[in-house]
Amino acid sequence: MKPITVLSLLAAAVALSACQSDRAPSGLPAAQQPVQQTGVEGAWVDPNGIVSTFQAGTFSTRTTDTNQLLASGTYINTSPTLVEINMTSLVRNTQSKVNCALVSQRQLNCTTAEGAQFSLARRA
Repeated sequence: MKPITVLSLLAAAVALSACQSDRAPSGLPAAQQPVQQTGVEGAWVDPNGIVSTFQAGTFSTRTTDTNQLLASGTYINTSPTLVEINMTSLVRNTQSKVNCALVSQRQLNCTTAEGAQFSLARRA
C-alpha cells in the first residue's frame, strides 16, 4: 500500500472512532436500573392475599378482590429494621399496636400486642 493510502485509512479510522460514545443516543432515554426498595415503604401481602401498604407514615390494609379497607393507621420506624404500627381495625372496630421486624428486604415479621404473629412478603 502507498503511504498516502495508509494515512487516509488511519485518518478515517480516527474520525470514526471519535463518533463513538458511551452515552445514549440523543432523544432516547438511558436505560434505568430498577430501584431497590428499602425499609417498609411499599406494598406487602400476607399468606391470605391481604395487601398492607406503608406510605409516608400511613398504613392501610385492603382486600385484593374488592379493595375494601380493613384497617388503617400510622407507623413509625423505631430503628432501621423495626416498625411500630398503630392501627384501627374497621372490621372489629378496635385499635391495636403491632411491632414488625424487617428480617429481609422481602419479609416483615410482625407481632400484635396480644402476642399473635404473622409475616408479610413484599409485593412485586
